[in-house]
Amino acid sequence: MKKSIRKILVIRFSSIGDIVLTSPVVRCLKQQLGVEIHFLTKREYLPLMEANPHISKVFTIGKNVSEVMPALKKERYDCIIDLHKNLRSWQVRMGLGVKTLTFGKLNFKKWLLVNFKIDRLPKLHLVERYLKAAEPLGVTNDGHGPDYYLPTEALTASRQLPTEFIAFAIGAAHQTKRLPTAKIVAICHGISQNIVLLGGGAEAAQGDEIVAQSGPHVVNLCGKLSLHESAAVIRDAAAVITHDTGMMHIAAAFKKKILSIWGNTVPSFGMIPYDGSGYENSTIFEVQGLPCRPCSKIGYARCPRGHFRCMNDLETEKIVAAISP
Repeated sequence: MKKSIRKILVIRFSSIGDIVLTSPVVRCLKQQLGVEIHFLTKREYLPLMEANPHISKVFTIGKNVSEVMPALKKERYDCIIDLHKNLRSWQVRMGLGVKTLTFGKLNFKKWLLVNFKIDRLPKLHLVERYLKAAEPLGVTNDGHGPDYYLPTEALTASRQLPTEFIAFAIGAAHQTKRLPTAKIVAICHGISQNIVLLGGGAEAAQGDEIVAQSGPHVVNLCGKLSLHESAAVIRDAAAVITHDTGMMHIAAAFKKKILSIWGNTVPSFGMIPYDGSGYENSTIFEVQGLPCRPCSKIGYARCPRGHFRCMNDLETEKIVAAISP
């Protein structure tokens, strides 16, 4: 089978963390099989793959796969590795009509955990489930974890920052994955090292509020950096505090010390920081034993129960103790 495979299309449309976690598959395919690899994703996630040396071409879509199907058909792929497994990726697979490998998405088992708190999920990280899709080609896990490749223009993003600092990624796509501002301020108050806040434009005002309440050792870069520039800051940080977000997986790609904070989601979903080293660089903070947790496999704009205990009950002193020298 290996000899007949020369060109592979890997599909993952979104989002940041999930796409970063496909990088071990891409690397192992390239290094172990020597094949040409193309990647299909959404247009907004192009930066995540454009500097990856293992990928020859990146194709993107806005909303519909019809935007890119004529170009994909010209490539004459030998195999598709579908790491998204949704309607759009199915349309690509049907449209190209070549051998397809995919992974176990576990939606029903996640539904059981969210709705009935019955945990039937395998003790496998998403990276390992992704790699199982490539096993029929003879690909094995090299144990090196995810990659994140920075373009040259992003390499100096942290040059104006203090020599030693902690990166604190305060954002998340859903509010129930985020610490309340008061909790973030309490953590910043307890840490003596310089702290750099990372996030998008939606977190800019919150970042200013945190700085105003925490002191001059905290710098707010929320909304001021590109994704690559934020990744460069993470690369140069002494450690990273983060919610369950894409920034967490970028930190793992750079083999950083990670303190990850979990609200409505749980590590059982298989998305903890994965750096291939056995997780010794990662410390997880969560409120265990809550009967309402997890309330979603993704998140909500507000706590469905109104109490938000998964974040409000977190002991910030433990986070401070884990980061302080």
